[in-house]
Amino acid sequence: QVLLVESGGGLVQAGGSLTLSCIDSRRAFQFRGRAMAWFRRGLGKKREVVGGISGIDDGTYYADSVKGRFTVSRDNAKNTLYLQMNSLKPDDTAVYFCAAARGSYYSAEEDGYFYWGQGNQVTVSS
Repeated sequence: QVLLVESGGGLVQAGGSLTLSCIDSRRAFQFRGRAMAWFRRGLGKKREVVGGISGIDDGTYYADSVKGRFTVSRDNAKNTLYLQMNSLKPDDTAVYFCAAARGSYYSAEEDGYFYWGQGNQVTVSS
């Protein structure tokens, strides 16, 4: 049962930009005040956290590999989470997942999240 719907992925050249969106279209849970995050899984790799946003103060957190290039944001009125990706590199090629945390505090660990999107492919060509 998919509760988070992602969009915005695709193919882009290195150095380009993409924005991913993730919406809780069924309003299945309390979006406002809940921490949210983006994860990704590259081919043959484990899923890893990309970054996220606190449900308390909208503070943002990023993996070192994307810091300064990616921006996580949210629109609580639209129950939507965003990931703005700039200066994309081939190493950013992966399936990207959004996830809703169990509470307000951001966590970099998968077990802190109980709702997941279906995944959205991002491919960066060199």
